[in-house]
Amino acid sequence: MTATTALVLTGGGARAAYQVGVLQAIAGLRAACGHGHAAAPFGIFSGTSAGAINAAALASGADHFDHAVRRMARAWAHFHAQQVYHADSLHLMRRGAHWLTLLSLGWALARWRHVHPHSLLNNAPLAQLLQRLVPVQRVPQLIRTGHLRALAVTASSYNSGQHVAFIDAGDAQAPWSRSLRKSARGPITHQHLLASSAIPLVFPAAPLPIDGHTEYFGDGSMRQTAPLAPAIHLGAERLLVVGTSRAHEPPAPCPAGTRQPYPALAQVAGHALSNIFLDALSADIEHLQHINQLLALLTPEERARSPLRPLQLLVFVPSQSLDDIAARHLCDLPRSMRALLGALGVEAGQPGAGNGGNGALVSYLLFERGYTRELMALGRSDALARRGELCAFFGWCDAGNPLRLACYA
Repeated sequence: MTATTALVLTGGGARAAYQVGVLQAIAGLRAACGHGHAAAPFGIFSGTSAGAINAAALASGADHFDHAVRRMARAWAHFHAQQVYHADSLHLMRRGAHWLTLLSLGWALARWRHVHPHSLLNNAPLAQLLQRLVPVQRVPQLIRTGHLRALAVTASSYNSGQHVAFIDAGDAQAPWSRSLRKSARGPITHQHLLASSAIPLVFPAAPLPIDGHTEYFGDGSMRQTAPLAPAIHLGAERLLVVGTSRAHEPPAPCPAGTRQPYPALAQVAGHALSNIFLDALSADIEHLQHINQLLALLTPEERARSPLRPLQLLVFVPSQSLDDIAARHLCDLPRSMRALLGALGVEAGQPGAGNGGNGALVSYLLFERGYTRELMALGRSDALARRGELCAFFGWCDAGNPLRLACYA
């Protein structure tokens, strides 16, 4: 079963801490059901943006899944923003000065490209963190020894406009190409993870070699029309998907006769990011469910002749608004970062975007342990609330034993 079971992790910056909580629950439940062997219960790992980093960390430890989950949980439980991007006053002032110079004197400085800022924040610390915590160089060996079938990391090219799934699957996987999306062979490196997690405008694009030349890539959630496609192309028959946004956020209450204020830049940016990270996943899941329903209406003979095949799907998304949780933890950010967000219209004490506030943008950048630990706890709770579904998905026999979740202190 393992080889054809895929784990699909979507993007969302700091929101990806939720995925770690779900994975902690899966590891604990597997042990409670008497299946605590070392190998991962997934053969295929597919990730986008911050989900690509989580997927790569798990794939790099596919021969000892529980250890990989504990290692990842410790990292997320002790996060500080400075581990992901330069959040000190000096770096942020330099960044802000570059943007102000471009906006005020760009017409006069256009010929000097070196003065053009590439992004709002500098994620150089993340590159160093990945070197320490994600031994992605182990993936080819794990594929050769049969502990892993494939790792897929997606990114979007700013040069060609194509959405590319970078695949590490040994020599067996044939490439594929569809409208504005295609695959490219690995090996996958830390540079691919930086490219996939480069939130547009927030983090700089990363150069990657492809088709004999180099292109600049950004966040894999951009132009991603089919988030589940890489895992399906790689032969997955069962998909466990962990998203970082709710498919249906309740609308903010608006008293009759009132007029809402003009949205701050932070609200506009948060809304745009939410659309990038959420809409494609919801549409792709609905499309797959419709295919399953149509195939169920066919006779066995008709299904055998069809190029389509039914896929078992289990999806986890947060049961609470992560925007609201982020708004409560805004003060955890360094003062210089709060000042920068304040200039964009983020105000402390405001509710999340789902309630008319501005927590959406903050929720992607809040790499602080108070926030990430609360998201991990929510992920564990959401997963364990569906304990029966998880056991049925993996074929585990649940004897009702209590779970022992790994400590990350």
